[in-house]
Amino acid sequence: MTEDTENSRKGRKDAIEQQAKLRRDRAAEKLRENLSRRKQQTRARRSGQADETNGLPAAKMDES
Repeated sequence: MTEDTENSRKGRKDAIEQQAKLRRDRAAEKLRENLSRRKQQTRARRSGQADETNGLPAAKMDES
């Protein structure tokens, strides 16, 4: 192979690896945000009143 072809392949491989690293970093950041949000929700539920809903909150009962 020529040197240009090898450099081109190496450049593409480096670009693909860089994109994969960026995707992993973004995914890790989103996971950290989600974990933080879920922990905050859990803390808020613990410090608040007990949920006294009966059944599904969005379900309406026919009271006619």
